Amino acid sequence: MTRVLVVDDQPLFRAGLVALLNASPDLTVVGEACDGAGAAALAVSSRPDVVLLDIRLPGLPELARVAASARLLVLTTFDLDEHVHEALRLGAAGFVLKESEPARLISAIKAVAAGEMRFSPTVMRRLVAAYLKGDSAVAPRGSFGLDELTDREREVLRLVGTGLTNTAIAGKLSVTEGTVKTHLNRVMTKLRLTSRAQAVVTAYESGLVIPQALARTA
Repeated sequence: MTRVLVVDDQPLFRAGLVALLNASPDLTVVGEACDGAGAAALAVSSRPDVVLLDIRLPGLPELARVAASARLLVLTTFDLDEHVHEALRLGAAGFVLKESEPARLISAIKAVAAGEMRFSPTVMRRLVAAYLKGDSAVAPRGSFGLDELTDREREVLRLVGTGLTNTAIAGKLSVTEGTVKTHLNRVMTKLRLTSRAQAVVTAYESGLVIPQALARTA
């Protein structure tokens, strides 16, 4: 059972999310909050696996205290404003577009709880496009350090950079999805990255993937 803390400052929208998630047999809502400060305080007692939060959340920086013990999944229309940048700095594990189908949201919550990072292709393209335009907020925090990676880890990073999911990468490399997760986790640790978005940017900036191809589709 995945424990979810729902954070949104609009009561009706928050109530709808709570009802949706509680209707899923594998999810349970362990608390609700209307801002970052409330969520940070509630997370101590409710111990959620995933914090589902609106991107335009009052007190968003307060969730830095939560990010160490729970995975952050952000709901957004993805305007690439300062709120999105702050979520990236906090190490958000994924972004789900608000217009997504309920099944996609539930799938994202379960994936993030399992240790995956979930970014839609549209979000990923915009992240990379923003970086290519000089937006330092989405830049990787560490140096490249690709020489620290094994050949397989470099290949996994390259495929992540093309926007493939872990499942798709596993199929392409003829390995299990768990093996892909292991390789990606090692890449993140070695390169000191905190999100899949930063891994994608690293793949482009380091030359593993040619950025112009994706920029044209953004």
